[in-house]
Amino acid sequence: MSKSLISLAVAAAVLSGCSLIPDYERPQAPVAAQYPQGPAYSAANAPAQAAAEQGWREFFRDPALRELIQTALSNNRDLRVAALNVDAYRAQYRIQRADLFPGVNANATGTRQRTPADLSRTGQAGISSQYDVNLGISSYELDLFGRVRSLSQQALQTYFASEEGRRSTQISLVASVANAYLTWQADRELLKLTQDTLAAYEESLRLTTRSNEVGVSSALDLSQARTSVESAKASLSAYQRLVAQDENALVLLLGTGLPANLPAPQPLASDMLAEVPAGLPSDLLTRRPDILQAEYSLKASNASIGAARAAFFPRISLTASAGTSSAALDGLFKGGSGSWAFSPSISLPIFTAGELRASLDYAKIQKDINVANYEKAIQTAFQEVSDGLTARKTWTDQMQAQNDLVKASQDYQRLAERRYRIGVDSNLTFLDAQRSLFSAQQTLISDRLAQLSAEVNLYRALGGGWYETAAQAKGQPGEANKG
Repeated sequence: MSKSLISLAVAAAVLSGCSLIPDYERPQAPVAAQYPQGPAYSAANAPAQAAAEQGWREFFRDPALRELIQTALSNNRDLRVAALNVDAYRAQYRIQRADLFPGVNANATGTRQRTPADLSRTGQAGISSQYDVNLGISSYELDLFGRVRSLSQQALQTYFASEEGRRSTQISLVASVANAYLTWQADRELLKLTQDTLAAYEESLRLTTRSNEVGVSSALDLSQARTSVESAKASLSAYQRLVAQDENALVLLLGTGLPANLPAPQPLASDMLAEVPAGLPSDLLTRRPDILQAEYSLKASNASIGAARAAFFPRISLTASAGTSSAALDGLFKGGSGSWAFSPSISLPIFTAGELRASLDYAKIQKDINVANYEKAIQTAFQEVSDGLTARKTWTDQMQAQNDLVKASQDYQRLAERRYRIGVDSNLTFLDAQRSLFSAQQTLISDRLAQLSAEVNLYRALGGGWYETAAQAKGQPGEANKG
């Protein structure tokens, strides 16, 4: 018996290296080797540091924004759920991996039984006792064809995918908090602009009313001045509502209230963001967490094919135990009380009505789906970065033109007011100049918000937002080398 057990153990060790998982090859990236170029795109530069390694504390220069991001990373519920999902998939992997090893259990039982006289062979009532102590292995599958290892590999890759999902959630959260903060600041500046404009309109209405009383200005001039005041009041209410809603949206992302001692925010016109290096499209394959997540899902489906293939072959399970038995408790460990049992079993699929073939086909189809998802993730990332690069160039040009328009509108308003006060032009010209300036200033703030949001989205598209500082990125192992 001992020689048979040794032979079986040697055979199991030799065959345990067998795996039916297909060799994995990363699909070709279905995008160009370079980002688009042309008049609408900013000039390519050789980055000294990848955007994904640029810490968010270094990219966002506004102290108030940095504190809000830190608060969100500590309290946001979506990020908390993503972290818990990683822990859950890690536990599932550990459960699946445990099947690679035999489970050893210790059992101790004791039985005392009284047998009535009419059931006893001796015709007399009696009491019998039996005590057992066993150490055994229950239904351990010899993984000769790699089925268990394939399932373990599938669970491992799924766990890696969940970790990349958590990274993707954090990167999206950082960008969402930044965009929400910038929107909040833009609406606050628009609210302040509207308040100042309303005050100017009310002063103009006061002057027009006095002129109308002395017969200098007409009723039409007075009506036009009142229209401007009421229009500004309507805009004021709208911006008050937007500021309150922006704050509510920001609080939701933070997962808690606004910090009590929040630093004074910087104006939108200040240098709030650092420059984002674009790098190459190939960098996205190893730095974008959603792409890495799609690739790990692809590897998991590749491993499931190995498990589906192994299901066609026999499954051998072992159940064994060794211990001691005795009719008396004090005789359990005496000589001659030893006992053992060895029960190997083999299961060979003969007829399954096509279930195994269908399971293999399903596993292959799932792999094809994950290949398509992986390629789509690359294409989406490529498009987001390309959009960000063209937004950087065109918004810079547009902001310069809009700044020039605001300066021209200020000159126009200043000249119109002077000519109106000395009686050269009518009040209608002055009101038109005020409205033009107000509209140009509103557009300038909105354009600046769009420019900053485009830079934030480009930072997210390049995989930035995972590290707090660039120093944390140094020495980190490559994510693509997991597993």
